[in-house]
Amino acid sequence: MKPVLLALSFLTPEHRTQLSETFDLVYAPDAAGHPEAIAAHGARVRVVLTIGSVGLSAVQMDGLPALTLVCALGAGYENIAVAHAKARGIVVANGAGTNDDCVADHAMGLLIAAVRGIPKLDTLTRAGVWRTALPLSPNVSHKRLGIVGLGAIGKKIARRALGFDLQVGYHSRSVRTDVPYRYFDDVVSLAAWADFLLVATPGGQGTQHLVNAQVLDALGPRGYVVNIARGSVIDTAALAQALREGRLAGAGLDVYESEPAPPADLLDLDSVVLTPHVAGWSPEAVQASVDRFVENARRHLAGEAPVSPV
Repeated sequence: MKPVLLALSFLTPEHRTQLSETFDLVYAPDAAGHPEAIAAHGARVRVVLTIGSVGLSAVQMDGLPALTLVCALGAGYENIAVAHAKARGIVVANGAGTNDDCVADHAMGLLIAAVRGIPKLDTLTRAGVWRTALPLSPNVSHKRLGIVGLGAIGKKIARRALGFDLQVGYHSRSVRTDVPYRYFDDVVSLAAWADFLLVATPGGQGTQHLVNAQVLDALGPRGYVVNIARGSVIDTAALAQALREGRLAGAGLDVYESEPAPPADLLDLDSVVLTPHVAGWSPEAVQASVDRFVENARRHLAGEAPVSPV
């Protein structure tokens, strides 16, 4: 008999087919349907597949008495009740490393699009506006990039930034000894040094509104902020006010506090480039994430340690 898998986030039909080869799949991608799925199938569920922004709460876990493994499809797991899981003997794993390159690529794309104003230029070009009627957009190269969170993804972004002759500085919980970049012990000082601030830190309570009005003011009226981490890290209201008042030049956001709804306070600002939390989504990256989950689950069910435990 196949082990029962409860999937709480979106999967393509192809990936549902792949998972159904190994598991008895219960697919409940919408939050409104989670309670019903747990009530109907909870007694049989051995494995849960989720994502960081959806997570799995302690209350939900307690409705799954046979649960032994919770996996996040990507690297983030901020809304999984890890401590509660471990107290119950439930293993938690994630997809660390499976989409890092895709996220780093997208981060650089957002930075270039925001600084150079590419979406706005596309719209104006289609309207027949020629370059002589437009203000000049600044260079990306030969500037200073401050990275908030120099984990695996932050390090890949830094490597790409060097190709644009950017100086790289960073803030993280501690100094890294494996990189040559300048360390800042707080985000305000990093923002004051940087031309561009790129957020790559995990979400959760510890980083809630880490980028606030004070940080944005330190970045300044020629500064740009990019977020490919979690929407909760940036204070959206403070960002909107800074942009409207000219205290910040622009932003590129793949994540925002209101998601999946777009950030209403930013929609009328052509200084903001928005994408719908797709930085880690490509055919290659998503397939790698699903394959990692399958391997994590295979090992766990065989009595082995998963590839990427939390």
